[in-house]
This record gives sequence, C-alpha cells and structure tokens, in this order.
Amino acid sequence: MASTYTTRIRLTKQGDGDNPNSWGTVLNNGVTSLVDDAIAGYTTVALGANATVTLSAVDGGSDIPRNAFLETNGTVGGAHTTISMIIPNVTKGYVINNQTTYTTTTNVVKIKTAPGAGYVIPQGGVVQVIVDTDGSVWSTNTAGSGTAASRDVGVCATNLPDVSIADLRYVRTSVTVNSTVRGDFVVEAGSLKVGTSARAYNPITTLTDAASITSNFALGNNFLVTLGGNRTLAAPSNAVAGQSGSIYVIQDGTGSRTLAYNAAWQFVSATVPTLSTGAGDVDMLVYMTRSAATIDAVLLKNFDR
Repeated sequence: MASTYTTRIRLTKQGDGDNPNSWGTVLNNGVTSLVDDAIAGYTTVALGANATVTLSAVDGGSDIPRNAFLETNGTVGGAHTTISMIIPNVTKGYVINNQTTYTTTTNVVKIKTAPGAGYVIPQGGVVQVIVDTDGSVWSTNTAGSGTAASRDVGVCATNLPDVSIADLRYVRTSVTVNSTVRGDFVVEAGSLKVGTSARAYNPITTLTDAASITSNFALGNNFLVTLGGNRTLAAPSNAVAGQSGSIYVIQDGTGSRTLAYNAAWQFVSATVPTLSTGAGDVDMLVYMTRSAATIDAVLLKNFDR
C-alpha cells in the first residue's frame, strides 16, 4: 500500500510494506524531520522584482512553507509595489520576520494564499499569522488582543504595539532617551499636565527663503525665515483650526526687505503690518489658525536690546 500524507504539514503516513525489513528511512525523513521543521524550523525567503513568490508544498519531503518561522529578505520595488508571498491554502500558523529592503515608501510585502486577500507584514516587523479554513490570512492580534490591527514584535519604531485610549491606563513608561509618539494624541476630558523637571516645547522649523515663502503647518508650530529680498508669505499648507504658533521674520545683512501676505493672512483692523527695516532686525509674526483658509496674525516688531 502506497504512503499517503497529512493535509496540513504533509507528513508521511507510511503504507503497509513501504519500508520492509528496515527502520527509519520513511519515519525519520518523512515524519520526524518534517515535524521538527513544522515546530521549530526557521528559513529565509528571498523577495525581489517578481510580483509573487510561491512557496511550493512537497508531500513527505522538505519544503519552505512547512517551517514555523519565515524570514523575508532581499530588495523589493521597481515595477511592482506589492510583493505577495504565496503559501499553501491549508490551515497553519507562521511567524514572519520581514527584513526586506524597500526601494520606495509605497512598497508592501504581503503573505497570502492563492485565493485569499492576504495580510501586510510591516517592514522590520515580526508578526504571527494564521491561515483559516477559507484561505484567509490573519494576524493573531486582529481581534481579541487589544485594539491594534496587528501586534509587531521588534525594536524599531514601527514594531511598537498600538494602544487604545481605553487601554492607556495600563501603560507605564520609563525612558531615559528621546522617544517619539506617532499620530494624534487626543485627551477627551481632564487635563494634560507636564510635571516638575519636565517641559513641553515645539522646535523651530527653518523655512526656505524664496519669492513666495511657504510654510507647512504639519511640520510644527514655530518657524523662522531670513529674508534675502522682497517676499510674499504664501498661505500655509496643512493648516487646521486651533493651531497656533509664531514665525520669526529676520532681515538679512542688507535690510529693508519687505513682506507681502497671501489673503489667508488676516490682521487687526484689516491693516497689513510692515516689517522692521534694519539689517538683522528680528520680527515675530504670532498666529492663530481660525480655519484651514484663514490665519489671524499679529506682528511683534524689532526684538533687540
């Protein structure tokens, strides 16, 4: 009787008479070694220019998708922004370590079965996924493990788990180096307090001097520009109501530079202010964003001693 194979990890089910008068060949190679791969095997998968990389299944023999841990590497990009790693359409779990190099910020590495939609593995992330009975691939943290869509394990910024506001009370953080919080942090009620021996500040972003000076309010609240000629302050990009800050306007070594304003900039009594004119003079334009298209401002002139 010929050997058959298990459905999910393709282990040999030895048939009668397959291994007569000997021991080990079928059992060791077709079962024991393959179970070892399925439980603890770690292997790499090279990704590149191809849109798909199919991991072929081998009944009773060594293959890549039987391994428990898969590491993707190589460089992706070019003609295809999304690279799909195709795994067998059988129920199984994997831990994926995405060490692939991306050539653009739009690159995506996805693990999927042939019929399934797949799951995107964050670059630099280590994610546990499962294949369900209809061929869909899910992160084990999509539901029932907090509110994050995925839970990456690693040391880079994209590997930190997302935490909902409801769960924030459970988070305790102690850092001795600079740390970054990405995205919006919203306090719905109560207050946000900066304690003793701490401070809150927004760095000053230097604007490019040009005939039309453009500020991107998504980059911060405070800006600085040194005028090298007569200029116009354009409407800021990414303005949101409620944002406030200041723009230092500095005369260069020549002085007497003028500054006109886009109609988005509104002033007290509809009077457009004039700058200090001395070489090296420092003025400050203090603003409050009324709407995305309206910025109320006051010019404070000639900071000096």
